[in-house]
Amino acid sequence: MKKATRQAVYGKYGGHCAYCGKKLEYKDMQVDHIDPQRHYYDQAKADRMANLNPSCRRCNHYKRGGTLGYFRELLKTLHQRVRNIYICKVAEDYGVITVNEWDGRFYFEKHDEEVV
Repeated sequence: MKKATRQAVYGKYGGHCAYCGKKLEYKDMQVDHIDPQRHYYDQAKADRMANLNPSCRRCNHYKRGGTLGYFRELLKTLHQRVRNIYICKVAEDYGVITVNEWDGRFYFEKHDEEVV
């Protein structure tokens, strides 16, 4: 990927991960294909700016090669899966952690709503 493209992706959401909203250092940013590359026969179409998002390593790893819808569903059910882990139940009982449902909206969606 050309440096200019990578810099443009980084600036897309002011240096934040498009998914969780965490502030990113340029060197730590990963470029995510919103629609997985495997959905395209033409790499140039896969690499168009509209299909690229800045991502932190954790979000990009968790999304893997999945679609945005698949990633959203993984996150929307995450609180249930976390609550099935025994040590998390103990931590919740003692007020060490609070597990909440996710509202289903990525940082880039909230950001785009504020811009409009």
